[in-house]
Amino acid sequence: MAECHGLECLVKIYSVTDKEFNQFGRVVTGMDISELLEVTNILPVPEDVIYVPSDRNLESLGLFKDFSKSLYGGMDIQIGYCNGHNNKLNALEYHRSSEINIAATDMILMLGRRQDIEEDWSYDTSKVLCFKIPKGTIVELYATTLHYAPCGVDGDGFKCIVILPKGTNVENVHSNIIPEDKLLAASNKWLIAHKDAGIEGAFVGLKGENIKI
Repeated sequence: MAECHGLECLVKIYSVTDKEFNQFGRVVTGMDISELLEVTNILPVPEDVIYVPSDRNLESLGLFKDFSKSLYGGMDIQIGYCNGHNNKLNALEYHRSSEINIAATDMILMLGRRQDIEEDWSYDTSKVLCFKIPKGTIVELYATTLHYAPCGVDGDGFKCIVILPKGTNVENVHSNIIPEDKLLAASNKWLIAHKDAGIEGAFVGLKGENIKI
């Protein structure tokens, strides 16, 4: 059931178990991540947002091989984290692959569909849906799902483990071969930013409100 947050209930927060989430991803069950969650206790939670694509402590766990074999079919992967304090949309990105998010705290994801990107590569933020992900939940976000940094719940900070194919988000990439290349912000990362976010060098194409939780 959706919760209601914000001034005059302008922002609905759905549960990750609601049917509305099915178009964006799925909840992954059957994996014991207790050791992984224990390691996240030492990770920082800054006042802004920090993203580390690959973390040695996380990748040294036995689960690393399980994630590679089971969730990515044996592909080379990286395990990192996105932590901090955030309450705004600011941007949306996508990859050529699914992304695994593990909520090390309760958190909220703002999600959209790549299919709704306009011909000029803009996107209307009124189509974004928000989902609460309880601590300890593993979700797969499909390659067609637009997403960005999580938001905390009730003003608290958040911790999110991020698993992606190895090499994602680690190198600057520039290309002008096809029109979509204007969105290319890093390796395996296409980004559409909101003008209010002030993300240097990013393609500004989010139309409408910079949604705030």
